[in-house]
Amino acid sequence: MLSTTRTNGRGIANRLNRNAYGKLLADALPVVIENEAQNKRAIAISSELMNKPKRTREETQLMKLLISLTVDYERRAYPMEKSEPREILAHLMELHGLKRADLAPIFKSRSAISEVLSGKRGISRNQAKALAERFALSVEIFL
Repeated sequence: MLSTTRTNGRGIANRLNRNAYGKLLADALPVVIENEAQNKRAIAISSELMNKPKRTREETQLMKLLISLTVDYERRAYPMEKSEPREILAHLMELHGLKRADLAPIFKSRSAISEVLSGKRGISRNQAKALAERFALSVEIFL
């Protein structure tokens, strides 16, 4: 059976054996995950598939499906609070063992860094770009 999926805006044809994939689906019985027991079961099956040295295309597709269902459930069950840019910056500074003086070239002064970290001042777009480059992260994290 020819199945077309979209990746990065381009159609990619994957040849899946309908009988083999059907058997895998019948054995795994994937469903929209609604509780922790279903989540653990999906994780166990996808982990088993992930650790197989050689997977068939059908096994890879089932693994991707289960991972997608798990990610969806975990986003709903364990929503993450959005951190403030200054909190992220403080965490990154601690993680990398940086002092305020280390970021002075980006902020032009240690007092400006202190104001950002205390919440008295926001991070400008130019500072966010420089921080993103410095830490190899997305600019949006600092805005």
